[in-house]
Amino acid sequence: MQIYLVGGAVRDRLLGRPVTERDFLVVGATPEQMLKLGYRQVGRDFPVFLHPQSKEEYALARSGRSGTEADAGCVTLEQDLARRDLTINAMAESAEGRLIDPFGGRRDLQQRLLRHVSPAFADDPLRVLRVARFMARYHELGFRVAPATMTLMRQLVERGDLDSWAAERVWQELHEALSMTNPVPFFTTLRESGALVRIMPELDRLWGVPQPVSWHPEIDCGQHSMLALQVACRLSNSIEVRFATLTHDLGKGLTPKQQLPGHAGHEARGAELVGELCNRLRAPNRFRRLAALSARFHTHCHRLDELKPRTILKVLEKLDAFRLPRRFRDFLTVCEADYRGRKGFETRPYPQAVRFLHCFELARDVDRSSLSQLPQGRVVGQALHDLRIRALKAAL
Repeated sequence: MQIYLVGGAVRDRLLGRPVTERDFLVVGATPEQMLKLGYRQVGRDFPVFLHPQSKEEYALARSGRSGTEADAGCVTLEQDLARRDLTINAMAESAEGRLIDPFGGRRDLQQRLLRHVSPAFADDPLRVLRVARFMARYHELGFRVAPATMTLMRQLVERGDLDSWAAERVWQELHEALSMTNPVPFFTTLRESGALVRIMPELDRLWGVPQPVSWHPEIDCGQHSMLALQVACRLSNSIEVRFATLTHDLGKGLTPKQQLPGHAGHEARGAELVGELCNRLRAPNRFRRLAALSARFHTHCHRLDELKPRTILKVLEKLDAFRLPRRFRDFLTVCEADYRGRKGFETRPYPQAVRFLHCFELARDVDRSSLSQLPQGRVVGQALHDLRIRALKAAL
């Protein structure tokens, strides 16, 4: 039995990046031998084992995408590495520190190249998203997708391999990409391969749709969405905020051509599209709610100074701000990212968010002492509503 360090730990060490977790590959062992040594088995498709002390993962070498117990114990290290997605992930390190690199992963790291190991890349179409995610992770280092790998990715898309993806796996890749410092290369790589239109057509159709240059110097709706996403990543680590920013303008993709470059009514269209997208990707409800509310009401925040106190309170109630103040603050962050996600606006202040938060606090903190003498129920609710209207009128 031989044990090798594999995957991301080897890759990141060679790149000089911190190694956050380690995975190990076991060659020449069977599941029964691992169990006798005290390892605990997890997973059912193919056995992965947790070390008795460190709890780190040890996987048995396998020759195919799924592997079988029948070939456990007789698969070579090179056969296992050959089934992996990219050459930079197909390296191993022995216990003595010797690098095993049969497919040129170290050379591709030096050349900043994401290249598939073999035609077996096509065994799992989800690898198209993984390549895009690696572009987001390493784009700042100058990485690019090898031309042959991009060609293969496009072939997988064109023959419809992506159409049968499990929604949960797509969402997992999207979620992980949005957690990165700059997720934009993830989406641009998917567009280049043709995959974005298959998994997020609502977003893909924004490219090529114009906006008024007076409001959007970058003009293109797709480009604006990427600029806004970059700002959101600087403002917040919340994946919900980033997803809501990414999808806040989906309604502009359905604007009638005769109406362009204006986009009247895109807010309501966008909220509906967010719902359809989240249903298809099976996104958690907390993502759906913030994204739909942001799509529907972000322009209200931009136009706050034009709104009457009654309208301001109505929006606060629609946002459920008094019950969920944290989500309301996330909504304000999305609005700020939208405002500043334009060429030349990246560092401009966004006072509307401060003023809207002030309105919320005024309405939240009204003196309720007069309500104690009223009968419970709808009467109290209406009286509280009226108190908040008066407080906003007095302040504004």
